[in-house]
Amino acid sequence: MNKDKYYSIGEVSKITKLSKKTLRYYDEIGLMPPDKVENNQYRFYNMSTLLCVPVIKYYKQMGFKLDEMRSLIEGSTFSNLVKAFDNKLEELKAEEKALFVKYNSVKEWHDLILEAGNVIEHGILDVSLKYLNLGEYTYMNQDFDYNYNKSIVNIEFTNFIEENNNAVLGPVMMYFPSYIDKIKGKSKGVKIFQRTVERQGVNNTLTLGGNTVISCYHVGAHENINDTYKKMLEWIDKKGYSCYEYSIERYVTDYWTTKNKDKFVTEIILELQNEI
Repeated sequence: MNKDKYYSIGEVSKITKLSKKTLRYYDEIGLMPPDKVENNQYRFYNMSTLLCVPVIKYYKQMGFKLDEMRSLIEGSTFSNLVKAFDNKLEELKAEEKALFVKYNSVKEWHDLILEAGNVIEHGILDVSLKYLNLGEYTYMNQDFDYNYNKSIVNIEFTNFIEENNNAVLGPVMMYFPSYIDKIKGKSKGVKIFQRTVERQGVNNTLTLGGNTVISCYHVGAHENINDTYKKMLEWIDKKGYSCYEYSIERYVTDYWTTKNKDKFVTEIILELQNEI
């Protein structure tokens, strides 16, 4: 291509794979004006201007907006370029974090639904031992009056997370200081907790796991969960084990997922006291 030649807008469109409409818009916003406009308003471009197109496409690939590109293409000092790229990096980091939260929120909820479906379909209701991975969770103390809907879909906890610019991942869980009180209907204060994207701080961080636990799934309404507790205690007595006083309820599927209580799946966790 001749560097001294002028190319019509149609020719530029074919060469650069940009539509005529796009080229006209670039002219309107001053991003890539033509080098010559004849009386009939036909636009003509020289090779030097055409070579701006790959640069524009690359800036677009990096996420720069058209108005941001204009000053960059027109020429700028290194310090201004560095500032522009620093700003873009910060913007992209924020977008990356937001995408991470969205992806993992969907992925973990998806996995919980698969877990619950597997439990229900295959009747995985036996008491068993398992290793609980060590993890950190954000928690909040709350009063408990056996209204599971209010406790699990917890407005105060949701507000607390939002006020701290945090985001939750995975299932809601509750820590009961005494499973005996829980069974007898005497539980008053509990901890609601969940994994979060950011560590909330020592005063609101609960560390659990790194040990062997006794686990059993409960399927159905939470109001009938005592039946599963009793089954676990009978199993513990039969095996000659003992467990610590607290219990954890991990809500795999619940009011967040469905209004059909028959589809509720809750994992009850008791910590084994005499390790094997």
